[in-house]
Amino acid sequence: MTQAAAPEAMATEKAVIDDTTVDGAPVADTHASTEAHSGEAHAAPAALGMDATMWVALAMLVVIALFIWKKVPAMIGAALDKQIEGIKAQLDQATNLRKEAEAIKADYEAKAKQAAKDAEAMKAQAEEDAKAIVAKAKTDATALIARRAKSAEDKIAAAERAAIADVRAKAAATAAAAAEALIAKHHDAKADAGLVDATIAKLN
Repeated sequence: MTQAAAPEAMATEKAVIDDTTVDGAPVADTHASTEAHSGEAHAAPAALGMDATMWVALAMLVVIALFIWKKVPAMIGAALDKQIEGIKAQLDQATNLRKEAEAIKADYEAKAKQAAKDAEAMKAQAEEDAKAIVAKAKTDATALIARRAKSAEDKIAAAERAAIADVRAKAAATAAAAAEALIAKHHDAKADAGLVDATIAKLN
């Protein structure tokens, strides 16, 4: 209750007190009851020239004045203000925590999306690398097969040439031996001398 509202409350309470008796019954009902009984007017009890209503009003005024003097309304208001400030601080803290949680959630969602994209990119790169490795392996295998085939062909050709040379050498040796045998059989020393002379003549 503020100091401005205190006089209004006092006035309202005084009006209620003025309209009631000590036992709480309305003044009008008390007067009617008094007139209904023997018609005698009873005097209200009084002390120091004030009746009960006045004493109650005075007590209320004293209590209210004491409250105002001790600054009880200000203390209550300060306590309420402090409590309101505490509640506001808690609300602000809760709001900040919520914002931080939302920021963390958004960060994790962004990281999850980026991780998914990175995983897809890595998968695509791995597939491309695997295709390149397979293609290179096929190329290398084809080249190796071609080299080995050429080497085999070269070896075969060399073997054929060697065999042909060997056959030719053997044939020449055989032919030379046969010719020597024929010459020895059909020519004598005189004939050989004539052949030698004819050969020398051709050379000259």
